Amino acid sequence: QVQLVESGGGLVQAGGSLRLSCAASGSTFSIVVMGWYRQAPGKQRELVATIGFAGRTNYADSVKGRFTISRDNANSKSTVYLQMNSLRPEDTAVYYCKVTAGLRNNDYWGQGTQVTVSP
Repeated sequence: QVQLVESGGGLVQAGGSLRLSCAASGSTFSIVVMGWYRQAPGKQRELVATIGFAGRTNYADSVKGRFTISRDNANSKSTVYLQMNSLRPEDTAVYYCKVTAGLRNNDYWGQGTQVTVSP
């Protein structure tokens, strides 16, 4: 089992920056992939960025060059970060952390954190 706690959302003006954090605890040794997804009102949840065990990253085209995903492993916890720069109103959404872990590649989701970008 993996437990996730997200933090870092908020309200920011267009062009501003925010940093999201997601701390994973529990069976962190079995984590394969960590990532961020987002869901805007009336839209489906979509991938923002992922980072694999070896540090390989993947980004949605809409955030390439503006967002950076990173990962830190320390003290029996794994934390994934999403640095968001040059934010746009269309980035407004609830952002969810997702971790894939275990022999069966189970998915674990965070509680979500609201990011609102004003024009």
